[in-house]
Amino acid sequence: FLSQSFFIAEVFTGSSGKYVGLAKTIRGFKLILFGELDGLPEQAFYLVGNIDKVTAKATNLEMESKLKK
Repeated sequence: FLSQSFFIAEVFTGSSGKYVGLAKTIRGFKLILFGELDGLPEQAFYLVGNIDKVTAKATNLEMESKLKK
C-alpha cells in the first residue's frame, strides 16, 4: 500500500505500474487509521495497489502459511 510499482519504473523492475485513485486511497487510509487492518501482516501491504489488494494478499499469505505447516 503506497509502495506500489510506478509506471515509470516498469522497465527497471519488470513489475507493471499500479494506479490507485484518490477515493480508494482515502478509503484505505481510513481503514488503517481506524485500526480495521491491524491484524494483517506487514508483508500484505508491500507492492500492492489499493487496500482491497492488501486484504487479498493477506488472505493468500495466510493460506500459503497453512499449506507449509
